[in-house]
Amino acid sequence: MDGVLLPFLVGILVIAGLLAVILLFTKKGGVQLDVNKYRSKWLAIEQQLQKDNTASYQLCVLNADKLLDQALKERGTKGETMGERMKVLQPTWSNANAVWGAHKLRNQVAHESDVQLSHDATRRALAGFKQALKDVGAI
Repeated sequence: MDGVLLPFLVGILVIAGLLAVILLFTKKGGVQLDVNKYRSKWLAIEQQLQKDNTASYQLCVLNADKLLDQALKERGTKGETMGERMKVLQPTWSNANAVWGAHKLRNQVAHESDVQLSHDATRRALAGFKQALKDVGAI
């Protein structure tokens, strides 16, 4: 019986340690963000979006991505690039596809000269960024 009990207890301790590490890297752990500051910046981004101004679409996507990256950095998320920081927090995202899709759209806007965004695509991207900001405790 003792031969089985010791490995079982060691296994439980290892699992408890892993859970502690996971909690450290989720929104409940790490640095507490200034929610009012991020809410204010987020509202400014939402107000920039104008249905009849296609230039506002790209600007909103770029600014939303930048705000999320700022929150990840301020939170102390490890990674050299935003993509690396997003991978670290992969378990945190309640809608990972939306977050990654929004970030990929940002990359297209930043690196391709002929990107044409629709109002709906921009709104979907902003919804992804907003949920990500909620997931990390920024808004």
